Amino acid sequence: MDFELRSAREKLEREQRERKERAKLKLEREKKAKDAAIKQREAIEASQRARRLDAIEAQTKADEHMQESLIAGGGVVFEIVFQAVPFQGIGDKIKLPPSCFTELSDQGAFDKGPLYFELSVDYRDNKKTTHSGVLEFTAEDGTVGLPPHVWSNLFSAQDPMDVPLVQIRYIRLPKGTYAKLQPDNLGFSDLPNHKAILETILRQHATLSMDDVLSVSYGQVSYKLQVLELKPASSVSVLETDIEVDIVSPEIVSDQPSQHVLRPLQFGKPESGTVEEGRYDYYKFTIDDSTVEKVMAGSVKVIVKIDVEKDGADTDLYVSKHPVLFPSLNQHEWSSHDVGSKTLILESKERALSSGTYSIGVYGFKGTVKYQVSVLVQETSSGAKTGERAVSSSSDVDTVECRNCKHSIPSRSIALHEVYCSRHNVVCNHPGCGIVLRVEEAKNHLHCEKCGQALQPTEMEKHLKVFHEPLSCGCGVVLEKEQMVQHQARDCPLRLIACRFCGDMVEAGNAAADVRDRMRGMSEHESTCGSRTAPCDSCGRSVMLKDMDIHQIAVHGKSS
Repeated sequence: MDFELRSAREKLEREQRERKERAKLKLEREKKAKDAAIKQREAIEASQRARRLDAIEAQTKADEHMQESLIAGGGVVFEIVFQAVPFQGIGDKIKLPPSCFTELSDQGAFDKGPLYFELSVDYRDNKKTTHSGVLEFTAEDGTVGLPPHVWSNLFSAQDPMDVPLVQIRYIRLPKGTYAKLQPDNLGFSDLPNHKAILETILRQHATLSMDDVLSVSYGQVSYKLQVLELKPASSVSVLETDIEVDIVSPEIVSDQPSQHVLRPLQFGKPESGTVEEGRYDYYKFTIDDSTVEKVMAGSVKVIVKIDVEKDGADTDLYVSKHPVLFPSLNQHEWSSHDVGSKTLILESKERALSSGTYSIGVYGFKGTVKYQVSVLVQETSSGAKTGERAVSSSSDVDTVECRNCKHSIPSRSIALHEVYCSRHNVVCNHPGCGIVLRVEEAKNHLHCEKCGQALQPTEMEKHLKVFHEPLSCGCGVVLEKEQMVQHQARDCPLRLIACRFCGDMVEAGNAAADVRDRMRGMSEHESTCGSRTAPCDSCGRSVMLKDMDIHQIAVHGKSS
Protein backbone atom coordinates (compact mmCIF):
# COMPACT_ATOMS: atom_id res chain seq x y z
CA MET A 1 0.00 0.00 0.00
CA ASP A 2 2.73 2.41 0.96
CA PHE A 3 4.57 1.56 -2.24
CA GLU A 4 1.55 2.41 -4.37
CA LEU A 5 1.00 5.73 -2.59
CA ARG A 6 4.64 6.68 -3.04
CA SER A 7 4.53 5.84 -6.74
CA ALA A 8 1.35 7.83 -7.18
CA ARG A 9 2.88 10.80 -5.36
CA GLU A 10 6.05 10.70 -7.49
CA LYS A 11 4.00 10.50 -10.65
CA LEU A 12 1.92 13.47 -9.54
CA GLU A 13 5.01 15.49 -8.68
CA ARG A 14 6.58 14.58 -12.05
CA GLU A 15 3.46 15.63 -13.94
CA GLN A 16 3.34 18.91 -11.96
CA ARG A 17 6.97 19.64 -12.84
CA GLU A 18 6.32 18.89 -16.49
CA ARG A 19 3.25 21.12 -16.47
CA LYS A 20 5.29 23.89 -14.84
CA GLU A 21 8.08 23.50 -17.41
CA ARG A 22 5.57 23.52 -20.26
CA ALA A 23 3.91 26.58 -18.78
CA LYS A 24 7.30 28.24 -18.34
CA LEU A 25 8.34 27.43 -21.95
CA LYS A 26 4.98 28.71 -23.16
CA LEU A 27 5.44 31.95 -21.24
CA GLU A 28 8.96 32.31 -22.68
CA ARG A 29 7.68 31.67 -26.22
CA GLU A 30 4.88 34.14 -25.75
CA LYS A 31 7.36 36.72 -24.38
CA LYS A 32 9.75 36.17 -27.29
CA ALA A 33 6.89 36.43 -29.76
CA LYS A 34 5.69 39.57 -28.05
CA ASP A 35 9.21 41.05 -28.08
CA ALA A 36 9.61 40.11 -31.76
CA ALA A 37 6.25 41.67 -32.56
CA ILE A 38 7.29 44.83 -30.73
CA LYS A 39 10.59 44.94 -32.58
CA GLN A 40 8.89 44.28 -35.90
CA ARG A 41 6.34 46.99 -35.16
CA GLU A 42 9.13 49.37 -34.19
CA ALA A 43 11.07 48.48 -37.36
CA ILE A 44 7.97 49.05 -39.49
CA GLU A 45 7.31 52.32 -37.74
CA ALA A 46 10.98 53.35 -38.20
CA SER A 47 10.86 52.39 -41.87
CA GLN A 48 7.63 54.27 -42.34
CA ARG A 49 9.08 57.22 -40.43
CA ALA A 50 12.26 57.11 -42.61
CA ARG A 51 10.18 56.94 -45.78
CA ARG A 52 8.12 59.87 -44.60
CA LEU A 53 11.32 61.81 -43.78
CA ASP A 54 12.87 60.86 -47.16
CA ALA A 55 9.72 61.93 -48.92
CA ILE A 56 9.67 65.17 -46.97
CA GLU A 57 13.39 65.70 -47.73
CA ALA A 58 12.90 64.85 -51.40
CA GLN A 59 9.92 67.16 -51.57
CA THR A 60 11.92 69.87 -49.82
CA LYS A 61 14.80 69.41 -52.26
CA ALA A 62 12.38 69.39 -55.16
CA ASP A 63 10.78 72.57 -53.85
CA GLU A 64 14.20 74.14 -53.32
CA HIS A 65 15.32 73.03 -56.79
CA MET A 66 12.08 74.34 -58.27
CA GLN A 67 12.51 77.60 -56.39
CA GLU A 68 16.15 77.76 -57.51
CA SER A 69 15.13 77.06 -61.09
CA LEU A 70 12.42 79.71 -60.86
CA ILE A 71 14.93 82.23 -59.54
CA ALA A 72 17.67 81.19 -61.97
CA GLY A 73 15.26 81.21 -64.90
CA GLY A 74 13.46 84.36 -63.90
CA GLY A 75 10.17 82.50 -63.57
CA VAL A 76 10.86 80.02 -66.38
CA VAL A 77 11.42 76.40 -65.42
CA PHE A 78 13.08 74.28 -68.10
CA GLU A 79 15.24 71.30 -67.25
CA ILE A 80 15.86 68.24 -69.37
CA VAL A 81 18.45 65.53 -70.12
CA PHE A 82 19.52 64.94 -73.74
CA GLN A 83 22.13 62.86 -75.52
CA ALA A 84 24.97 65.08 -76.76
CA VAL A 85 25.83 65.09 -80.46
CA PRO A 86 28.84 67.10 -81.77
CA PHE A 87 28.59 69.45 -84.74
CA GLN A 88 31.15 71.72 -86.39
CA GLY A 89 30.27 75.21 -85.26
CA ILE A 90 31.96 78.22 -83.71
CA GLY A 91 31.41 79.79 -80.32
CA ASP A 92 29.22 78.32 -77.59
CA LYS A 93 25.74 78.22 -79.17
CA ILE A 94 24.01 74.82 -79.07
CA LYS A 95 21.23 73.20 -81.14
CA LEU A 96 18.03 72.06 -79.40
CA PRO A 97 15.00 70.06 -80.67
CA PRO A 98 11.89 71.95 -81.88
CA SER A 99 9.94 70.67 -78.84
CA CYS A 100 12.15 72.83 -76.61
CA PHE A 101 11.18 75.90 -78.59
CA THR A 102 7.50 75.23 -77.86
CA GLU A 103 8.09 74.62 -74.14
CA LEU A 104 10.21 77.74 -73.74
CA SER A 105 7.83 79.85 -75.79
CA ASP A 106 4.84 78.75 -73.71
CA GLN A 107 6.62 79.99 -70.57
CA GLY A 108 7.52 83.34 -72.16
CA ALA A 109 11.28 82.75 -72.15
CA PHE A 110 11.74 84.60 -75.44
CA ASP A 111 10.23 87.74 -73.91
CA LYS A 112 13.01 87.86 -71.32
CA GLY A 113 15.86 88.41 -73.78
CA PRO A 114 18.62 86.09 -75.05
CA LEU A 115 18.38 82.45 -74.05
CA TYR A 116 21.12 81.01 -71.82
CA PHE A 117 21.48 77.43 -70.61
CA GLU A 118 23.47 75.67 -67.92
CA LEU A 119 24.95 72.43 -69.22
CA SER A 120 26.26 69.85 -66.75
CA VAL A 121 27.69 66.35 -66.94
CA ASP A 122 28.13 64.04 -63.92
CA TYR A 123 30.44 61.17 -64.88
CA ARG A 124 32.37 58.98 -62.45
CA ASP A 125 31.93 61.43 -59.56
CA ASN A 126 33.37 64.22 -61.72
CA LYS A 127 30.85 66.96 -62.42
CA LYS A 128 31.57 69.51 -65.12
CA THR A 129 29.45 72.55 -65.84
CA THR A 130 29.48 75.21 -68.51
CA HIS A 131 26.99 77.60 -70.09
CA SER A 132 25.84 78.38 -73.59
CA GLY A 133 23.46 80.24 -75.83
CA VAL A 134 21.25 78.65 -78.46
CA LEU A 135 21.90 78.68 -82.21
CA GLU A 136 18.73 77.07 -83.54
CA PHE A 137 16.00 74.55 -82.73
CA THR A 138 16.72 71.96 -85.41
CA ALA A 139 18.25 69.05 -83.48
CA GLU A 140 16.62 65.62 -83.47
CA ASP A 141 14.33 64.81 -80.56
CA GLY A 142 16.24 63.61 -77.52
CA THR A 143 19.55 65.11 -78.66
CA VAL A 144 21.43 68.37 -78.24
CA GLY A 145 24.05 69.58 -80.73
CA LEU A 146 27.25 70.82 -79.11
CA PRO A 147 29.94 72.87 -80.91
CA PRO A 148 33.63 71.98 -80.27
CA HIS A 149 34.06 74.67 -77.58
CA VAL A 150 31.19 73.35 -75.44
CA TRP A 151 32.06 69.70 -76.09
CA SER A 152 35.69 70.12 -75.02
CA ASN A 153 34.66 71.91 -71.82
CA LEU A 154 32.20 69.15 -70.83
CA PHE A 155 33.83 65.91 -71.97
CA SER A 156 37.32 64.54 -71.54
CA ALA A 157 39.05 63.28 -74.67
CA GLN A 158 41.03 60.75 -72.57
CA ASP A 159 37.95 59.21 -70.91
CA PRO A 160 34.99 59.35 -73.33
CA MET A 161 31.47 58.36 -72.25
CA ASP A 162 29.65 55.53 -74.01
CA VAL A 163 26.44 57.58 -74.13
CA PRO A 164 27.20 61.26 -73.46
CA LEU A 165 24.21 62.63 -71.54
CA VAL A 166 23.92 66.32 -70.75
CA GLN A 167 21.57 67.95 -68.26
CA ILE A 168 20.27 71.24 -69.68
CA ARG A 169 18.66 73.98 -67.60
CA TYR A 170 17.37 77.38 -68.66
CA ILE A 171 19.05 80.13 -66.67
CA ARG A 172 19.37 83.91 -66.59
CA LEU A 173 22.89 85.36 -66.51
CA PRO A 174 24.17 88.82 -65.56
CA LYS A 175 26.20 90.83 -68.03
CA GLY A 176 29.91 90.41 -67.50
CA THR A 177 32.10 93.35 -66.51
CA TYR A 178 35.49 91.69 -65.93
CA ALA A 179 37.33 88.54 -67.01
CA LYS A 180 40.82 87.25 -66.19
CA LEU A 181 42.27 84.79 -68.70
CA GLN A 182 45.48 82.76 -68.67
CA PRO A 183 47.09 81.26 -71.81
CA ASP A 184 48.51 77.76 -71.65
CA ASN A 185 51.98 78.88 -72.77
CA LEU A 186 54.09 81.87 -73.74
CA GLY A 187 53.55 83.68 -77.02
CA PHE A 188 49.96 84.91 -76.85
CA SER A 189 50.98 88.43 -75.85
CA ASP A 190 53.27 88.51 -78.93
CA LEU A 191 50.25 88.44 -81.22
CA PRO A 192 49.73 91.87 -82.80
CA ASN A 193 46.70 93.49 -81.18
CA HIS A 194 45.92 90.31 -79.25
CA LYS A 195 43.08 91.94 -77.34
CA ALA A 196 41.33 92.75 -80.61
CA ILE A 197 41.76 89.12 -81.63
CA LEU A 198 40.26 88.03 -78.31
CA GLU A 199 37.38 90.46 -78.81
CA THR A 200 36.66 88.77 -82.14
CA ILE A 201 36.58 85.37 -80.43
CA LEU A 202 34.26 86.63 -77.69
CA ARG A 203 31.83 87.96 -80.30
CA GLN A 204 31.23 84.34 -81.26
CA HIS A 205 30.20 83.51 -77.68
CA ALA A 206 27.11 84.23 -75.62
CA THR A 207 28.53 83.23 -72.22
CA LEU A 208 31.69 82.75 -70.18
CA SER A 209 32.04 80.39 -67.24
CA MET A 210 34.76 79.87 -64.64
CA ASP A 211 37.34 77.25 -65.70
CA ASP A 212 36.16 77.34 -69.31
CA VAL A 213 38.94 77.07 -71.92
CA LEU A 214 38.84 79.33 -74.98
CA SER A 215 40.72 78.41 -78.17
CA VAL A 216 42.35 81.24 -80.13
CA SER A 217 43.92 80.62 -83.56
CA TYR A 218 46.31 83.01 -85.32
CA GLY A 219 47.59 81.70 -88.61
CA GLN A 220 49.39 78.41 -87.95
CA VAL A 221 49.54 78.79 -84.16
CA SER A 222 46.80 78.35 -81.59
CA TYR A 223 46.48 79.08 -77.88
CA LYS A 224 44.16 77.89 -75.14
CA LEU A 225 43.09 80.45 -72.53
CA GLN A 226 41.54 79.36 -69.24
CA VAL A 227 38.99 81.59 -67.51
CA LEU A 228 40.38 82.26 -64.02
CA GLU A 229 38.02 84.94 -62.75
CA LEU A 230 34.74 86.58 -63.75
CA LYS A 231 32.71 89.47 -62.38
CA PRO A 232 30.00 89.95 -61.20
CA ALA A 233 29.33 86.18 -61.10
CA SER A 234 31.04 82.87 -61.85
CA SER A 235 29.07 82.69 -65.13
CA VAL A 236 28.23 85.76 -67.18
CA SER A 237 26.76 86.90 -70.46
CA VAL A 238 29.10 88.55 -72.97
CA LEU A 239 26.37 89.73 -75.33
CA GLU A 240 26.04 93.49 -75.84
CA THR A 241 28.35 94.40 -72.98
CA ASP A 242 31.74 96.03 -72.48
CA ILE A 243 33.88 93.58 -70.56
CA GLU A 244 37.36 94.35 -69.21
CA VAL A 245 39.80 91.54 -69.96
CA ASP A 246 43.12 90.90 -68.18
CA ILE A 247 45.68 88.45 -69.60
CA VAL A 248 48.01 86.91 -67.01
CA SER A 249 51.22 85.01 -67.69
CA PRO A 250 51.10 81.20 -67.69
CA GLU A 251 52.10 79.57 -64.40
CA ILE A 252 54.06 76.73 -66.04
CA VAL A 253 56.25 77.41 -69.05
CA SER A 254 57.20 74.32 -71.04
CA ASP A 255 60.89 73.85 -71.85
CA GLN A 256 59.84 72.25 -75.13
CA PRO A 257 56.67 74.04 -76.24
CA SER A 258 54.45 72.33 -78.79
CA GLN A 259 54.60 75.36 -81.08
CA HIS A 260 56.92 78.24 -81.90
CA VAL A 261 57.69 80.88 -79.27
CA LEU A 262 59.39 84.24 -79.86
CA ARG A 263 62.34 84.71 -77.52
CA PRO A 264 63.25 88.35 -76.83
CA LEU A 265 66.55 89.84 -78.04
CA GLN A 266 68.22 92.96 -76.68
CA PHE A 267 70.43 95.18 -78.83
CA GLY A 268 74.08 94.25 -78.46
CA LYS A 269 73.41 91.15 -76.36
CA PRO A 270 73.92 87.87 -78.29
CA GLU A 271 71.84 84.80 -77.54
CA SER A 272 73.08 81.24 -78.06
CA GLY A 273 71.02 78.39 -79.39
CA THR A 274 70.96 75.06 -81.22
CA VAL A 275 68.67 74.32 -84.13
CA GLU A 276 68.13 70.96 -85.79
CA GLU A 277 68.01 70.47 -89.53
CA GLY A 278 64.61 71.37 -90.96
CA ARG A 279 63.46 73.25 -87.82
CA TYR A 280 63.20 76.91 -86.82
CA ASP A 281 64.18 78.94 -83.76
CA TYR A 282 62.50 82.32 -83.41
CA TYR A 283 63.46 85.60 -81.73
CA LYS A 284 62.00 89.08 -81.58
CA PHE A 285 63.33 92.60 -81.17
CA THR A 286 61.81 96.07 -81.22
CA ILE A 287 62.89 99.17 -83.15
CA ASP A 288 61.66 102.50 -81.74
CA ASP A 289 60.89 105.72 -83.62
CA SER A 290 64.18 107.44 -82.79
CA THR A 291 66.21 104.52 -84.16
CA VAL A 292 64.13 104.47 -87.35
CA GLU A 293 64.75 108.21 -87.84
CA LYS A 294 68.51 107.66 -87.50
CA VAL A 295 68.39 104.72 -89.92
CA MET A 296 66.45 106.73 -92.49
CA ALA A 297 68.91 109.61 -92.09
CA GLY A 298 71.76 107.19 -92.80
CA SER A 299 73.56 107.80 -89.51
CA VAL A 300 73.06 104.27 -88.15
CA LYS A 301 72.19 100.84 -89.46
CA VAL A 302 70.46 97.89 -87.81
CA ILE A 303 72.45 94.68 -88.18
CA VAL A 304 71.07 91.19 -87.61
CA LYS A 305 73.98 88.80 -87.27
CA ILE A 306 74.32 85.06 -86.79
CA ASP A 307 77.60 83.26 -86.08
CA VAL A 308 77.81 79.49 -86.48
CA GLU A 309 80.46 76.95 -85.58
CA LYS A 310 82.59 75.69 -88.50
CA ASP A 311 81.50 72.06 -88.37
CA GLY A 312 79.87 71.61 -91.77
CA ALA A 313 76.40 72.53 -90.52
CA ASP A 314 74.61 75.60 -91.83
CA THR A 315 71.64 77.88 -91.21
CA ASP A 316 69.42 80.33 -93.05
CA LEU A 317 68.35 83.68 -91.64
CA TYR A 318 64.91 85.25 -92.13
CA VAL A 319 63.53 88.54 -90.75
CA SER A 320 59.99 89.94 -90.91
CA LYS A 321 57.98 92.68 -89.29
CA HIS A 322 54.82 91.90 -87.37
CA PRO A 323 52.08 90.88 -88.07
CA VAL A 324 54.18 88.14 -89.73
CA LEU A 325 55.23 86.43 -86.50
CA PHE A 326 57.22 83.49 -87.79
CA PRO A 327 59.26 84.25 -90.93
CA SER A 328 60.09 81.27 -93.12
CA LEU A 329 61.40 80.35 -96.56
CA ASN A 330 58.09 81.29 -98.19
CA GLN A 331 57.13 84.28 -96.05
CA HIS A 332 59.65 86.93 -95.00
CA GLU A 333 60.83 90.44 -95.80
CA TRP A 334 64.61 89.98 -95.54
CA SER A 335 66.72 86.84 -95.79
CA SER A 336 70.33 85.67 -95.95
CA HIS A 337 71.45 82.32 -97.32
CA ASP A 338 75.21 82.79 -97.09
CA VAL A 339 77.20 79.71 -96.13
CA GLY A 340 78.42 79.89 -92.53
CA SER A 341 78.04 83.09 -90.52
CA LYS A 342 75.76 85.67 -92.08
CA THR A 343 74.65 89.27 -91.64
CA LEU A 344 71.58 91.26 -92.63
CA ILE A 345 71.93 95.05 -92.67
CA LEU A 346 68.70 97.05 -92.40
CA GLU A 347 69.72 100.47 -93.73
CA SER A 348 67.77 103.47 -94.98
CA LYS A 349 67.42 101.90 -98.41
CA GLU A 350 65.04 99.39 -96.86
CA ARG A 351 61.78 101.30 -97.27
CA ALA A 352 59.91 98.65 -95.29
CA LEU A 353 61.83 99.56 -92.13
CA SER A 354 59.60 101.22 -89.55
CA SER A 355 59.12 101.24 -85.80
CA GLY A 356 57.61 98.13 -84.28
CA THR A 357 58.38 94.54 -83.42
CA TYR A 358 60.41 92.32 -85.74
CA SER A 359 60.85 88.54 -85.78
CA ILE A 360 64.02 86.59 -86.60
CA GLY A 361 63.82 83.03 -87.89
CA VAL A 362 66.94 80.84 -87.64
CA TYR A 363 66.46 77.81 -89.91
CA GLY A 364 68.55 74.66 -89.66
CA PHE A 365 69.54 74.18 -93.30
CA LYS A 366 72.07 71.38 -92.81
CA GLY A 367 72.78 69.31 -89.72
CA THR A 368 72.37 70.39 -86.09
CA VAL A 369 73.80 73.88 -85.73
CA LYS A 370 75.09 75.73 -82.68
CA TYR A 371 74.84 79.46 -83.24
CA GLN A 372 74.85 82.93 -81.70
CA VAL A 373 72.33 85.48 -82.91
CA SER A 374 72.48 89.20 -82.14
CA VAL A 375 70.98 92.53 -83.19
CA LEU A 376 73.18 95.65 -83.27
CA VAL A 377 72.65 99.33 -83.93
CA GLN A 378 75.89 100.51 -85.52
CA GLU A 379 76.92 103.97 -86.63
CA THR A 380 77.72 104.35 -90.32
CA SER A 381 80.99 105.93 -91.42
CA SER A 382 80.55 109.03 -93.60
CA GLY A 383 82.99 111.53 -95.07
CA ALA A 384 86.79 111.45 -95.09
CA LYS A 385 88.69 110.50 -91.96
CA THR A 386 90.76 113.08 -90.15
CA GLY A 387 94.11 113.58 -91.90
CA GLU A 388 92.95 111.69 -95.03
CA ARG A 389 94.16 113.28 -98.26
CA ALA A 390 91.50 114.15 -100.75
CA VAL A 391 91.67 112.22 -104.04
CA SER A 392 91.77 114.26 -107.20
CA SER A 393 88.95 113.68 -109.64
CA SER A 394 89.65 111.90 -112.90
CA SER A 395 88.88 115.10 -114.80
CA ASP A 396 92.05 116.68 -113.35
CA VAL A 397 94.30 113.85 -114.60
CA ASP A 398 94.86 112.60 -118.16
CA THR A 399 93.59 108.96 -118.05
CA VAL A 400 93.35 106.04 -120.43
CA GLU A 401 91.11 102.98 -120.15
CA CYS A 402 92.94 99.71 -119.53
CA ARG A 403 92.17 97.21 -122.28
CA ASN A 404 92.06 94.35 -119.74
CA CYS A 405 90.23 95.60 -116.66
CA LYS A 406 88.50 98.62 -118.29
CA HIS A 407 89.55 100.90 -115.41
CA SER A 408 90.72 104.47 -116.00
CA ILE A 409 94.51 104.60 -115.50
CA PRO A 410 96.79 107.70 -115.69
CA SER A 411 98.32 107.80 -119.17
CA ARG A 412 101.84 108.08 -117.82
CA SER A 413 101.59 104.60 -116.20
CA ILE A 414 99.20 102.83 -118.56
CA ALA A 415 101.90 100.71 -120.24
CA LEU A 416 103.22 99.28 -116.96
CA HIS A 417 99.66 98.78 -115.65
CA GLU A 418 98.50 96.82 -118.71
CA VAL A 419 101.53 94.50 -118.58
CA TYR A 420 100.95 93.79 -114.89
CA CYS A 421 97.15 93.61 -115.26
CA SER A 422 97.15 91.14 -118.15
CA ARG A 423 99.55 88.87 -116.26
CA HIS A 424 97.77 88.85 -112.88
CA ASN A 425 94.12 89.80 -113.53
CA VAL A 426 91.30 88.33 -115.57
CA VAL A 427 87.89 89.76 -116.38
CA CYS A 428 84.75 87.60 -115.98
CA ASN A 429 83.12 87.31 -119.39
CA HIS A 430 79.67 86.36 -118.06
CA PRO A 431 77.05 88.79 -119.45
CA GLY A 432 76.40 91.57 -116.97
CA CYS A 433 79.29 90.65 -114.66
CA GLY A 434 82.63 92.07 -115.84
CA ILE A 435 84.23 91.78 -112.42
CA VAL A 436 88.05 91.84 -112.33
CA LEU A 437 89.54 88.84 -110.56
CA ARG A 438 92.98 87.67 -109.61
CA VAL A 439 94.02 84.75 -111.83
CA GLU A 440 94.12 82.38 -108.86
CA GLU A 441 90.60 83.49 -107.81
CA ALA A 442 89.01 82.99 -111.23
CA LYS A 443 88.51 79.24 -110.78
CA ASN A 444 86.37 79.94 -107.67
CA HIS A 445 84.16 82.47 -109.47
CA LEU A 446 81.04 80.76 -110.87
CA HIS A 447 77.64 81.90 -112.15
CA CYS A 448 74.31 80.18 -111.66
CA GLU A 449 73.04 78.91 -115.01
CA LYS A 450 69.45 79.80 -114.09
CA CYS A 451 69.73 83.31 -112.66
CA GLY A 452 73.33 84.32 -113.40
CA GLN A 453 74.21 85.19 -109.80
CA ALA A 454 77.95 85.10 -108.99
CA LEU A 455 78.80 82.41 -106.43
CA GLN A 456 81.62 80.49 -104.84
CA PRO A 457 81.74 76.73 -105.60
CA THR A 458 80.81 75.96 -101.99
CA GLU A 459 77.68 78.12 -102.32
CA MET A 460 76.32 76.66 -105.56
CA GLU A 461 74.59 73.59 -104.11
CA LYS A 462 72.80 75.61 -101.45
CA HIS A 463 71.87 78.35 -103.93
CA LEU A 464 70.23 75.85 -106.33
CA LYS A 465 68.31 74.19 -103.49
CA VAL A 466 67.08 77.41 -101.89
CA PHE A 467 66.39 79.63 -104.89
CA HIS A 468 65.56 77.26 -107.75
CA GLU A 469 63.90 74.21 -106.22
CA PRO A 470 60.14 74.40 -107.01
CA LEU A 471 57.92 75.24 -104.05
CA SER A 472 54.22 74.43 -103.81
CA CYS A 473 51.74 76.91 -102.35
CA GLY A 474 48.56 75.79 -100.62
CA CYS A 475 46.53 77.48 -103.36
CA GLY A 476 48.07 75.18 -105.99
CA VAL A 477 50.70 77.52 -107.46
CA VAL A 478 54.23 76.13 -107.98
CA LEU A 479 57.01 78.76 -108.05
CA GLU A 480 60.64 79.28 -107.21
CA LYS A 481 61.62 80.93 -103.94
CA GLU A 482 61.75 84.61 -104.97
CA GLN A 483 58.46 84.41 -106.88
CA MET A 484 56.87 82.42 -104.06
CA VAL A 485 57.75 85.09 -101.48
CA GLN A 486 56.12 87.75 -103.67
CA HIS A 487 53.12 85.51 -104.35
CA GLN A 488 52.43 84.78 -100.67
CA ALA A 489 52.95 88.42 -99.72
CA ARG A 490 50.65 89.94 -102.37
CA ASP A 491 48.62 87.55 -104.47
CA CYS A 492 47.88 84.27 -102.68
CA PRO A 493 44.20 84.01 -101.63
CA LEU A 494 45.31 81.92 -98.63
CA ARG A 495 47.71 84.55 -97.28
CA LEU A 496 46.89 85.90 -93.84
CA ILE A 497 46.03 89.56 -93.49
CA ALA A 498 45.11 91.64 -90.46
CA CYS A 499 41.49 92.73 -90.77
CA ARG A 500 41.33 96.51 -90.47
CA PHE A 501 38.07 96.25 -88.50
CA CYS A 502 38.39 93.32 -86.09
CA GLY A 503 42.18 93.00 -85.95
CA ASP A 504 42.00 89.25 -86.48
CA MET A 505 44.34 87.42 -88.85
CA VAL A 506 42.19 86.01 -91.65
CA GLU A 507 42.72 84.56 -95.10
CA ALA A 508 42.70 87.24 -97.79
CA GLY A 509 40.39 85.15 -99.97
CA ASN A 510 38.81 86.60 -103.07
CA ALA A 511 38.13 90.24 -103.76
CA ALA A 512 35.10 91.84 -102.09
CA ALA A 513 31.78 91.34 -103.87
CA ASP A 514 30.85 95.04 -103.49
CA VAL A 515 32.49 97.23 -106.15
CA ARG A 516 32.99 100.11 -103.70
CA ASP A 517 34.72 97.80 -101.22
CA ARG A 518 36.98 96.49 -103.97
CA MET A 519 37.94 100.07 -104.86
CA ARG A 520 38.91 100.60 -101.22
CA GLY A 521 41.12 97.49 -101.34
CA MET A 522 39.00 95.39 -98.97
CA SER A 523 39.17 91.64 -98.86
CA GLU A 524 36.09 89.45 -98.80
CA HIS A 525 36.31 89.14 -95.01
CA GLU A 526 36.82 92.88 -94.49
CA SER A 527 33.78 93.66 -96.63
CA THR A 528 31.62 91.46 -94.40
CA CYS A 529 33.29 92.40 -91.12
CA GLY A 530 33.08 96.11 -91.94
CA SER A 531 29.31 95.83 -92.41
CA ARG A 532 28.89 95.66 -88.62
CA THR A 533 27.60 98.86 -87.10
CA ALA A 534 28.97 100.88 -84.21
CA PRO A 535 27.82 104.17 -82.66
CA CYS A 536 29.61 107.28 -83.90
CA ASP A 537 31.71 108.88 -81.17
CA SER A 538 30.46 112.34 -82.17
CA CYS A 539 26.74 111.90 -82.76
CA GLY A 540 25.92 108.40 -81.48
CA ARG A 541 24.38 107.35 -84.77
CA SER A 542 24.88 103.69 -85.78
CA VAL A 543 27.22 103.60 -88.76
CA MET A 544 28.83 100.68 -90.58
CA LEU A 545 32.49 100.36 -89.62
CA LYS A 546 33.64 100.54 -93.23
CA ASP A 547 31.74 103.82 -93.70
CA MET A 548 32.82 105.41 -90.41
CA ASP A 549 35.66 107.45 -91.96
CA ILE A 550 33.36 108.77 -94.70
CA HIS A 551 30.71 109.60 -92.08
CA GLN A 552 33.24 111.49 -89.95
CA ILE A 553 34.34 113.59 -92.93
CA ALA A 554 30.93 114.16 -94.54
CA VAL A 555 28.87 114.77 -91.39
CA HIS A 556 31.35 116.07 -88.82
CA GLY A 557 34.01 117.55 -91.11
CA LYS A 558 36.92 115.70 -89.54
CA SER A 559 39.10 112.85 -90.65
CA SER A 560 39.30 109.73 -88.51
